Amino acid sequence: MNHETRFEQAWQQLPMVAILRGITPDEVVPMADMLYAAGWRMLEVPLNSPDPLNSIQRLLSHCGDRMLVGAGTVLEVDQVQQLVALGAQLVVSPNCNPEVIRATRAAGMVALPGVQTATECFAALAAGAHGLKFFPAELVPPGAIRALRSVLPPHSKLLPVGGVTPDTMADYVAAGANGFGIGGALYKAGDHVTTVRERALRFTEAWQRHKAQS
Repeated sequence: MNHETRFEQAWQQLPMVAILRGITPDEVVPMADMLYAAGWRMLEVPLNSPDPLNSIQRLLSHCGDRMLVGAGTVLEVDQVQQLVALGAQLVVSPNCNPEVIRATRAAGMVALPGVQTATECFAALAAGAHGLKFFPAELVPPGAIRALRSVLPPHSKLLPVGGVTPDTMADYVAAGANGFGIGGALYKAGDHVTTVRERALRFTEAWQRHKAQS
């Protein structure tokens, strides 16, 4: 099964990417096990975390067959190639760099670039993006998502990222968002797995409520 198919399956189960910025290699396996039990199926380790490639390698070995694992804050094609060598499955960026998107697609990985404007959205889709990460979401409020949703291809996956909480998800969903990336509201460097579990379950439950109401 290729990564794109696995992405679609993960999206159907829970369309949220766990962003583990600042996590260390020794913490990733228990954190991933907890997130999986809480219903999460996609996670990223940003490349500005401590020893991120080591963390990603451990995750791929431990749960790469049941979770979509990759990197965030991917800015350069050289970084994409490092991830290819690891066997990573997911590439998330804070910006729209068509070269990074195309390299990701060429390697068979899933590309989720960061966007804000209509120009960036269409450039990312033209380069082959699998979804659009609206970052930071504080600068792309629900009204902007609604306007962009009206002109983007109907099947587009729109993921606000940055400042999203279980309480603010509903407004984004109503505006047309159909997924999220969750960072600091889920995990901050040094957080204990039990603390993150409580937050993870709140997000899972919030999404299930939205799905039941749709």
